[in-house]
Amino acid sequence: MLDTLDAAAVRRWCASGLAALKRHQGEIDQLNVYPVPDGDTGTNLVLTLTSAQQALAMDLDTLPDSGPTAHGHALRLMAQGALLGARGNSGVILSQILRGFADQAAGVPAVRGREFAAALRSGTAAAYTAVSRPVEGTVLTVVAAAAAAAEEADSDDLPAVAGVAARAAAAALARTPEQLPALARAGVVDAGGRGLCVLLDALVEVLTGERTARPAPTPRSARPAATVARETGSDEYAYEVQFLLDARAEAIAGLRRALDALGDSLVVVGDGREPEGTWNVHVHVNDVGAAVEAGVAAGRPYRISVTRFADQPESPSGPVVAGRAAVVVATGGGIADLFAAEGATVVPGNPSTGELLDAVRSTGAARVVVLPNDANTEAVASAAAREAHRYGIKVSVVPTRSPVQALAALAVRDGDRRFEDDVIAMAEAAGACRYAEVCHASREALTVAGPCRPGDVLALVEGEVHLIGTDLTDTCAAVVDRMLGGGGEMVTLLAGVDAPAGLTDAVRAHVARRWPFVEVHAYPGGQPFYPLLVGIE
Repeated sequence: MLDTLDAAAVRRWCASGLAALKRHQGEIDQLNVYPVPDGDTGTNLVLTLTSAQQALAMDLDTLPDSGPTAHGHALRLMAQGALLGARGNSGVILSQILRGFADQAAGVPAVRGREFAAALRSGTAAAYTAVSRPVEGTVLTVVAAAAAAAEEADSDDLPAVAGVAARAAAAALARTPEQLPALARAGVVDAGGRGLCVLLDALVEVLTGERTARPAPTPRSARPAATVARETGSDEYAYEVQFLLDARAEAIAGLRRALDALGDSLVVVGDGREPEGTWNVHVHVNDVGAAVEAGVAAGRPYRISVTRFADQPESPSGPVVAGRAAVVVATGGGIADLFAAEGATVVPGNPSTGELLDAVRSTGAARVVVLPNDANTEAVASAAAREAHRYGIKVSVVPTRSPVQALAALAVRDGDRRFEDDVIAMAEAAGACRYAEVCHASREALTVAGPCRPGDVLALVEGEVHLIGTDLTDTCAAVVDRMLGGGGEMVTLLAGVDAPAGLTDAVRAHVARRWPFVEVHAYPGGQPFYPLLVGIE
């Protein structure tokens, strides 16, 4: 029984947590909201913690002349390794939990129960800060419940407090379907939250020497799922304001409140330095002056950029910065070839933060746009962008969710525009491209389009199941019809590695008959899982 979390215990926790995640990897991968065969949260968490363990393994147990305690040094290595290896939203959020935990625990002489509770609360705060619009029913809810229970325990008994936190996390995980309708419909709990529970159980095992066999909870079905509002950028706001800010951490909460009251699309992310760090601030507003004044009240804003969305200047409004590049994440040989032909640096699918950072630095450019092509990879790209700032590289992430959106974005690049204007134009082109994915269901599930069985053909439009069919070609044609019903002049088709011969030809012929004035482009994409990707512009 250990009464403190020393450096040796941190190393054992990382190793034990990684082993536990590997044991539960398949189970966590199956906790997928949609019945498609690419649920990979468990895999992403394993890869993220593998990077954390590698960072610890490379350390020679030597502390700097001044700085953290031995356990703090180990925790910071673990957090930094997790950040650089983070994959997917779950990996990025886990890295922020570890970072916040390390920041709090590094300065105390010993981590006992009360110190553990404070560190877990710090990790919770860091995780919430990393997400611009936190949604309950996710890993954020689970870590918050664990931190609250640890604080309420109010004890120096570390094993007891860790056990209380782990049990509270498990209870919160069981409630996640009541908070997210998508989880309730799929009959699963939150995958990232399940991974965090596995890690907390691993810590309890390290501290007590006793393994806790805690199976994944079965979601409750008696209570109706709550409604969760999700905020997206609104046409109500006319200006985008961005700036870097040197400020103390305690000033950021007030800045967030001030900017949140002024507009939307708010993102404030720091580099983790204490007591004063550098923060990247982004918001959409109507009152530009008030947004800048909020920055002045919090600290020292600089590199202030204001863009009026309605403006599309024909000539550069400022000096053109040389040395630009694009980095695109691609899964599939054909898709990679298309991006390479556009002059982009291509990174294989599901990259880590470190791999994306390496790709950004390898371009040798001072201004880089990253196209992640996946919601999970978007979080990794944002983490890589923050790390690139340390090397003097400005990185803007255009939040593409599909390769067809990235193709649309790359098609409008213009080196004669200011970099910021070019990024906005790319983002607008990507946003104007609606996308769909067609695949086969991997398991039985209840979707918003009705129940499906393994082997059924699913057509997902912008991430939501819209059609369920039995014939692949018919379903592909039907989803194109549905999308063109809302307008469109050009269709892009990307055939997957398992697409049957003639699939794109059949869809092209169907469009020619039904929509004779629509232009169709078809390419061999080579992507797994999805026989067809569709883009409508």
